[in-house]
Amino acid sequence: MTALEIDALSHHFGGLTALSNVSLAVAPGERLAIIGPNGAGKTTLFDLVTGIIRPSAGRIRLFGQDVTRLPTHRRARLGLARTFQITTLFPRLTVLDSVLLAVQGLDPVRFTVHRSRERYGHLRERAESLLADWGLADRARQVTRQLSYGEQRQVELVLALAGVPKVLLLDEPTAGLSPAETASVVEMIRRFSRDTTILLIEHDMDVALDLVDRVAVLFQGRVLAEGSKDQIRSDREVAAIYLGTDDA
Repeated sequence: MTALEIDALSHHFGGLTALSNVSLAVAPGERLAIIGPNGAGKTTLFDLVTGIIRPSAGRIRLFGQDVTRLPTHRRARLGLARTFQITTLFPRLTVLDSVLLAVQGLDPVRFTVHRSRERYGHLRERAESLLADWGLADRARQVTRQLSYGEQRQVELVLALAGVPKVLLLDEPTAGLSPAETASVVEMIRRFSRDTTILLIEHDMDVALDLVDRVAVLFQGRVLAEGSKDQIRSDREVAAIYLGTDDA
């Protein structure tokens, strides 16, 4: 069984075709990079998979279950998580409070409104454990907006991991980071458990090819090429269109 199956997916914004007949299959534990020039349809694909927008045609299956018409929160319950190009954190909360909210969101106590969250010690233990595991324990009491951008990216990854996702979509996790911050985020992603299937959109080719097993190239809303890292590196059409070389 595949972890994620995208079958003949298309999407139109009015008269503009953003995706056309895109099909991909991702195995459990696999790491797949989705690359392509600006406007290729990469983020639209992620929006469709996570349910932010509905496809014009095609099907999306998560571990064999058709989720094409399910709302975003239902897909999250099935193990799908995502990060965004721009951080989507709560700037006024502390790092620990942010992680506590993420942990609580997938715990049965989220439905309990008559008791303080502080009464549930297992939530705090889980949140503190996550921060310790990912080297952010010393930032727990710091207000999120006071963190560096690279640290905010790391916190966002911790939030995505809080629900122990089965499939995780990472949308340009190193965008806007310095080389040192990029190295920290890359090392963090490299440590993710193979129990989590990863789809990665990344503008930095070196980062993308360093982290994944296989690559799919989107161009003008279609799958231009798909294969191993070596196959994509040696594909002359990919080089001509995506990398801007003169070879054809």
